[in-house]
Amino acid sequence: MYEEFYGLTERPFLTVPDPDFLYWGEGHTLAFTMLRYGLLTRAPITVITGEIGSGKTTLLRQLMREIPGDLEVILISNMQTNRGELLHWIFMSIDRNPADKPYVQLFKEFQEYLIQSYAEGKRVAIIFDEAQNIGIDSIEEIRMLTNINADKDELLQIVLVGQPQLRAMLGRPELRQFSQRISADFHLGPLGEDDVEKYIHHRLAKAGAKWNIFTNKTCKLVQKATGGVPRLVNVLCDLCLVYGFSSGSKVVDETLLREFLDSAKRRGIYEQFRPLDDTPKLVRQTR
Repeated sequence: MYEEFYGLTERPFLTVPDPDFLYWGEGHTLAFTMLRYGLLTRAPITVITGEIGSGKTTLLRQLMREIPGDLEVILISNMQTNRGELLHWIFMSIDRNPADKPYVQLFKEFQEYLIQSYAEGKRVAIIFDEAQNIGIDSIEEIRMLTNINADKDELLQIVLVGQPQLRAMLGRPELRQFSQRISADFHLGPLGEDDVEKYIHHRLAKAGAKWNIFTNKTCKLVQKATGGVPRLVNVLCDLCLVYGFSSGSKVVDETLLREFLDSAKRRGIYEQFRPLDDTPKLVRQTR
């Protein structure tokens, strides 16, 4: 839509997880380091949390690109289970039909699957994305699965990635045994002012930008309006590019950003953006 106008090869602020656009700020670097550390050191359980839209799934996509050959990863997303359904999700993820087999039979078959993988020189890791949706009963089932060991070697590793509710749930007294097995743990926070500025310029550069389409002052206001949540930064910047394109503005300056936010507020849309009422409004001159 606006790519040619701004000299871009593609849209830089899509909200779908794309490792090619991953910005390696301090928080994302530390979170990814902890993910890799957990897998490489064979940690029984690794937990990564962060707010909605903080970039957790993008980190997982990048991780999947770097999986070593001796590690088999089972990725399960958006699982919501009752007691006894966990193994059904796992079996479907490894292309095996759980049919109507009883839990004991499924557990035995999964144990045999892990042992066979171990005999072939492979270890298995299950990554649960959006793990805050997993119930307490299923969390306890996951802990029981990690008890399947061969001598001193762990046959199965667990990675839980989810929103802050996951961290709160794991802190409950009845999950103390599970929490004691967590060896790698990190909470991914929002981006600060400097990181949002670098994040915006990084994504624009990846999309082929030849000039600073967003001014540094605009980037600081984007951080304030979005709270530094990457997904919201993407949404706001993409909308600003559309707005700038429609008004013939080659640069998204502070005035254009405020005009867009004021217009959105009057229409009662995009209420996820924070107000910028602390600074006097500017009037953009006609270009």
